[in-house]
Amino acid sequence: MSETLLEAKHLVKQYGTARVVDDVSLTLTRGETLGLVGESGSGKSTVARMMLRLIEPTSGEVLLHNDNATTNLLQLPASDMRKLRRKLAMVFQDPYAALDPRMTVKQTLSEPFAIHREAPSEGITSRLSNLLSEVGLDASALPRYPHEFSGGQRQRINIARALALRPELLVLDEPVAALDVSVGAQVINLLSDLQQRYGLTCLFISHSMPLVRYLCHRVAVMQRGRIVEEGTWQEVCEHPREQYTQHLLAATPELEEVGNRK
Repeated sequence: MSETLLEAKHLVKQYGTARVVDDVSLTLTRGETLGLVGESGSGKSTVARMMLRLIEPTSGEVLLHNDNATTNLLQLPASDMRKLRRKLAMVFQDPYAALDPRMTVKQTLSEPFAIHREAPSEGITSRLSNLLSEVGLDASALPRYPHEFSGGQRQRINIARALALRPELLVLDEPVAALDVSVGAQVINLLSDLQQRYGLTCLFISHSMPLVRYLCHRVAVMQRGRIVEEGTWQEVCEHPREQYTQHLLAATPELEEVGNRK
């Protein structure tokens, strides 16, 4: 039986009288990539941020299963939550806004180790060089600043930072939406390779059904703050039940640069 890593139960987020997330429940099992897909404004990024407790839900639970114990992240004091954040990482949509323009790549990648007071056994420079190599860059990037890189390279740096402490969960919030199609395809292939290499548990947020079909093991479809369909990628992408899911599939063509799963 697959082991559950993280569960969201009956999450609600309300602003005034508007419910942007309405009774959403999701389960992430270890080693899988779950795709959360829907149109802009459907609430998918809000769900991800609540699961990482970057924003507080109006109600619901987020349960982390680890070390033979279950922890409700929403009940933890800030100090305990900070300790757990090394297990949870996120890659944001805008690769430039996510980087401090005043910090070199070395400073950016060193920050997680400094915050969590962890010194790599092989030395910080060696560890950072290895991180860059994992995402298709080399050590020559370490003394440089974000403006010296292309959008795709910046996103690779963001991915390297997210992987620095070897998290158990990686949340990818529209990680290629701001990139050209061909560059985005390269980043998606990189993410697929990393997921397989390290057995990462990933929550992949997107509005693109072809990307979800390529990268994800299971898919949950969001519409107006609710999950309207959920299943394996074959069930959802090849035999969608909901008209809304069929609309999403028809609205985005296949990406040849990424490829199709068989």
